[in-house]
Amino acid sequence: MKRKRSRALRPIRCAVGLLAILSMGAAGASSPEARLGRLLYKDENLSLNRNQSCESCHSLRNRFAFVDPDNVREGSPVSDGSVPGRTGTLNAPSAGYAAFSPFFHWDAEEGLYVGGQFWNGRGRTLAEQAAGPFLNPVEMAMPSKWAVVSRLKEVPVYVERFAKVYGLNLDAIPAYEQAGADLQPPLGVLEVYERMTRAIAAFEKGRRFNRFSSKFDFYLAGQTELSARERRGLRLFNGKARCNACHVSAPGIAPYGGMLPPLFTDFSYDNLGLPRNVNIPGDPEPDPGLGGRPDIAARDPGGQELGKHKVMSLRNIARTAPYGHNGVFQTLGQIVHFYNSRDTLGWVPDNNSPGYAESGWPDPEVAQNVNRDELGDLGLTAAQERAIVAFLHTLTDGYPQWGGDPHVPPGTPSPFADTPLPPAP
Repeated sequence: MKRKRSRALRPIRCAVGLLAILSMGAAGASSPEARLGRLLYKDENLSLNRNQSCESCHSLRNRFAFVDPDNVREGSPVSDGSVPGRTGTLNAPSAGYAAFSPFFHWDAEEGLYVGGQFWNGRGRTLAEQAAGPFLNPVEMAMPSKWAVVSRLKEVPVYVERFAKVYGLNLDAIPAYEQAGADLQPPLGVLEVYERMTRAIAAFEKGRRFNRFSSKFDFYLAGQTELSARERRGLRLFNGKARCNACHVSAPGIAPYGGMLPPLFTDFSYDNLGLPRNVNIPGDPEPDPGLGGRPDIAARDPGGQELGKHKVMSLRNIARTAPYGHNGVFQTLGQIVHFYNSRDTLGWVPDNNSPGYAESGWPDPEVAQNVNRDELGDLGLTAAQERAIVAFLHTLTDGYPQWGGDPHVPPGTPSPFADTPLPPAP
């Protein structure tokens, strides 16, 4: 696969793009809008069977780092929806640090699509992402925006907060919980729904989702040291393993002049040649990713974007198993081994084969556009793979609590606590 420019040249441009976003302003984590967003994020009543919320697939508990707890505990690749027996077809990505993704756009100089939300970037902003799951039939499964607003009307605190924060009167909208998407909603429904998604986005742009409190952050700030294995892993990450070509590890400069910690992504899209995950319920056809979007396909008749999925941040990666857009890798060691040996290990039929990840890998689920320049035959030893995994563990937030480091005792604030957060939406 040929690129117009090497991704290794992209960290500075990535940082500049972030600065443009950060300099626009910030949504305070304790703003009235963000506090409303927190209530909405946790509310299961906004799903068809009153059993699913944003938090169901993007947990607020630290040990799960904004992913589905069931997937972490059980290794299941996809999440259950509100309707029994229905599941998604892609692994729910972490909501942590998602707020830093630029608006979805084409980078003409690099010749790449960049930014957006979801694995295929179809949500241009975080608010657009928040709008999707409520109406998705395999997620929260509500029949229409009008039905969602009808559920909002049931809760007095929502009536109060929407009036106070946005000047919107929910009581003036007639309730129709069974309203289908084919019905014309009454005046006010669309505005309330849009403000609801903005509130959730404001919550997700707060410090809770963007802590910058990993061991690596304290290391960058000179407050602690990496172990010998972690340092070796960092050198490999930036060198032989080529991880930093897409998972940018270079810090930038924040608008106020301080250090902008790396997000460990360039927000682009790639086909890594992942095997099909036959354990997804129903064994659906592989998701075509970016190239499967009708708007992208119309501009890409040659199918150059097929199979490409978003390069997600590696922050908190040790707590977000399983891995890959289809959840085909159970452990960090397994996915690092795949990056290293995809093209050299051998072949097995599928990910349930006895030799999977040990004697061979299955064929790519989308054979077109596989990245063969930056992974597949890295020549890493088993010890080097383990060193990279050790380094990846340093990207886990909450280091003062979990690190047992006398130089960074419990309660130590993030060295980047003043880093501006992205604006809403």
